[in-house]
Amino acid sequence: MAYTTIKKPSDYFNTKIYTGNGGANSSQSITGVGFKSDLVWIKARTTTARHALQDIIRGTGDHKLSSNETQIEGFDENSWAGGYISSFDSDGFTANGGTSNASIVNNNGENYVAWNWLASNTSASNTDGSISSTVSANTTSGFSIVSYTGNETSGATVGHGLSTTPKMIIIKNRNSTDDWVVYHESLGNTQSIRLNLTNAAATTPASFNNTSPTSSVFTLGDWTAVNGSSMIAYCFAEKKGFSKFGSYIGNGNADGTFVYTGFKPAFLIVKGYAGSDDWIIMDNKRSGYNSENEYLDANNITIESDGSGNIDFLSNGFKIRSTFSSLNYVTGQYIYMAFAEEPLVGDNPATAR
Repeated sequence: MAYTTIKKPSDYFNTKIYTGNGGANSSQSITGVGFKSDLVWIKARTTTARHALQDIIRGTGDHKLSSNETQIEGFDENSWAGGYISSFDSDGFTANGGTSNASIVNNNGENYVAWNWLASNTSASNTDGSISSTVSANTTSGFSIVSYTGNETSGATVGHGLSTTPKMIIIKNRNSTDDWVVYHESLGNTQSIRLNLTNAAATTPASFNNTSPTSSVFTLGDWTAVNGSSMIAYCFAEKKGFSKFGSYIGNGNADGTFVYTGFKPAFLIVKGYAGSDDWIIMDNKRSGYNSENEYLDANNITIESDGSGNIDFLSNGFKIRSTFSSLNYVTGQYIYMAFAEEPLVGDNPATAR
């Protein structure tokens, strides 16, 4: 049996670096992603600006959400002001500067990073759960975008379309200022954690009804943050050689923990789940690669930070190389999600860097 069915991870996930070329009422076609983007997550690197997430189901234009805030969809004072994605294109997407403030996606001379996931480039109705959903799913890579209308009833289920059990689910109520709620297998089904906050994981039966996802559905509690009037969920199943969702314990030492993933990471998010830590995001495209990985925080508007000596991306995982508390506090407990640049074993095996 092959080590992985995904020989080229960048066909399903890819990080794109670009520089803004305009301002208000300007647009720029971002190409070189390698596929038509179904979920795009953009962050300005050199200026303080909100994160911007848009997907193929919610659509282009006035439909962005921000991981660092709880605002409803299209949250700007003038909802078109801060910039948005105006189209999902065959090799990426188009970033539009908006009516008055392009800082979020396309301000002239600003540097940006865009993380892109491929779903199915289309959507379909799913009736596997007690609540019907609209799903764009890629069963090969284990990623789906799920839209549904909740009923605020504990025990309601929603179909995710992956045909295998998700290890991580990120949920946002589009019409409410509720927090972003995250399920992670390492935390179990009795706990959840907030993407927009530094808070530790908390016991919350109202999130997932103390029930783990299955290969067809995930289960909801009665909280409007997960089971409200207009919901979006990003579901991730683990695929050998392509994605990994797990946990590790810090040692508070510069010779830190090594985490085996089975591939050279292209993208990594880490969150200390027992303390007040930021959601650290690193990738293999921004300057400072190994061991100078620059990082951004999913929960902050801050500019890119110098990650000198923090983490090395290796051929088979990642190695912590600092005492930075958000990554390696002594006995600290951390969850992570990682996507591959190259599988450890394949037609083009990775080498340590």
